[in-house]
Amino acid sequence: MSEKYSAPLRLRDLAVNERPQERLEKHGPAALSDTELLAMLLRSGSKELDVLSLSTRIISEAGSLAGLLTWSESDFKKLNGIGRVKALQLITVMEMARRVLLDDKENPPNFTTPKGVYEYFAPLAAGLEVEKFWVLCLNRKNRLIKRIEVTSGTASNSLVHPREVYREAIRLSASGIICAHNHPSGDPSPSSADLQITRVLREAAKTVEIDLLDHVIVGRPKSDPTGKGYYSFTDSGIL
Repeated sequence: MSEKYSAPLRLRDLAVNERPQERLEKHGPAALSDTELLAMLLRSGSKELDVLSLSTRIISEAGSLAGLLTWSESDFKKLNGIGRVKALQLITVMEMARRVLLDDKENPPNFTTPKGVYEYFAPLAAGLEVEKFWVLCLNRKNRLIKRIEVTSGTASNSLVHPREVYREAIRLSASGIICAHNHPSGDPSPSSADLQITRVLREAAKTVEIDLLDHVIVGRPKSDPTGKGYYSFTDSGIL
């Protein structure tokens, strides 16, 4: 075991009233540390690590509790003490957290930069093994009216048709849209198909009189030759 796990906080070392469940019942969830919150989800550890030690190791591997939002089932199952069922439970919780973060109806996001679009979609695209194509329907102030998932396909095939892209935007009387899709490889460099569909959508925008403000490809900074983690067709001059 690596040195950073050499002295974890162990459940048996804590007084009963200092254990996560007892602290939760007495003080509420805000009083628990990230490790304790994760321990409440895990409920049990392994023969080698009790639940608090396992939680400490998971958060250390992810870098933070927020880092777990990018984890897949296989990432969790790499750790001793996390089986298939527990891994599925954890990715379900993480998906719920992603959706809650993205669905703040009282304070809809305002999209003014490609980076802002990327930061919005990065948690949603994290861990996806297939391409998804989304449309953001916006009002005149570029605030989100509704996010639409248009297609979900294989990693090599994500075809969209202009009528699918603009149908909901027309219904919602959106002033503009931003398209986005992910590259599971993490490299957001556009393919020839990406370039072609963007040009088709650009021409369709003129017909329906709804501005196509951008098309952003969502990747990961570590896999992006530019280090940004995304590609913007507006920044590139195509839109």
